[in-house]
Amino acid sequence: MNTTKSQELYKEGQKHLVGAVNSPVRAFSSVGGNPLFMEKASGSKIYDVDGNEYIDLVLSYGPMIIGHGNTKVVDAVQNQVSKGFTFGASTANEIKLAKMVCDAFPGMDKVRFVNSGTEAILSAIRLARAFTNKNHIVKFAGCYHGHTDALLVAAGSGLATLSIPGSAGVPKEAVQNTLIAEYNDIDSVKKHISECDDIAAVFIEPVAGNMGVVLPSDAFIKELRKITKEAGILLVIDEVMTGFRSKFGGAQELLGIEADITCLGKVVGGGFPVGAYGAREEIMQMVSPLGAMYQAGTLSGNPVAMAAGISTLEELQAQNPYDKFNEQAAIIEKALLDAAEENGIDLTVSRFGSMVNPFFTSKTVTNFTEAQECDTAKFTKFFWGLIENGVYIPPSQFEAWFLCSVLSDEDMEKITNAINSAMAGINN
Repeated sequence: MNTTKSQELYKEGQKHLVGAVNSPVRAFSSVGGNPLFMEKASGSKIYDVDGNEYIDLVLSYGPMIIGHGNTKVVDAVQNQVSKGFTFGASTANEIKLAKMVCDAFPGMDKVRFVNSGTEAILSAIRLARAFTNKNHIVKFAGCYHGHTDALLVAAGSGLATLSIPGSAGVPKEAVQNTLIAEYNDIDSVKKHISECDDIAAVFIEPVAGNMGVVLPSDAFIKELRKITKEAGILLVIDEVMTGFRSKFGGAQELLGIEADITCLGKVVGGGFPVGAYGAREEIMQMVSPLGAMYQAGTLSGNPVAMAAGISTLEELQAQNPYDKFNEQAAIIEKALLDAAEENGIDLTVSRFGSMVNPFFTSKTVTNFTEAQECDTAKFTKFFWGLIENGVYIPPSQFEAWFLCSVLSDEDMEKITNAINSAMAGINN
């Protein structure tokens, strides 16, 4: 496989970009080799600068749920661009998208759009503290909530990929009010509640996607909702990744729980930079200009992003691809397990809706510690085997694979064949 142009760009990019990238996982640090530079994408495919074609199971880490270049989304974006990029004033589409989002999430009366998932989370921290008049927050080891200081501790995703336990530049004072619990371990949460009467909120990914795809047990997630409600602690559910990926709405509804505050991103922007946080009326009344919790953004509710988000959600409603996602995810899971067994490789697979993740380990992964015990050397070989067979997955054991609604039967056959070939190459 020829990657000459990618190699040249990587060398050139290091002169003026940090590591030649603008987000760490793109550097391929955990899988070695030269990072790929992409040029274009269409439907289920993405193409690098050397002209290599891949079935895209990264999908910009989730947003491209209806595939690349959907004509209705493109038309909506082009129509808005012709009218203007940004106004610094309100537009009708902000109201339209807000209603669509609130209608999709029971318990959400009002929403505020921001520019990224990270911005949604840091705003939710401030809102939770303002509403409860308390300072501590609880997060789970391995759950990644963006790079905001207060939650950049015991995070997954890129930090796990690079084996960095925290981040330089984050003072201890920034995380002194952050308490760490263990995912799927309700006793670790109860301990914090019993020892601290100053907890404003518990933050959680309803299905973890940044230590690989890790599902909560039914007992754990429902007990978490019960004990936070009893203690007067807000439950903040980070659906930046899971929002609209398992149903038209959030994972929390499928899990039988309801957040006090929900954070969103990715799919809601249809591929453009968008984040959002929303809650019931009494909580959102705290947000300026209605209340004393200040948060603002020049590009928040950007008209181009709103147009992309509306058309993406409208297409999702029309297509309703969720049964198809479950069927295709099951096919991929079987292909992975069968290929691993045939080659004598320990593997488990976790999936939720249109999110899939293989773990190179013999046991079911239920938390961050178990995820870190996976054989990342085998994953590296597997990753490059898939790349060479035309399937693009995230360059990290700790990132979810994503499915899009335009994956064809031909695509699925190619994915299965690529899995067989890549798995067979691990022991060579």
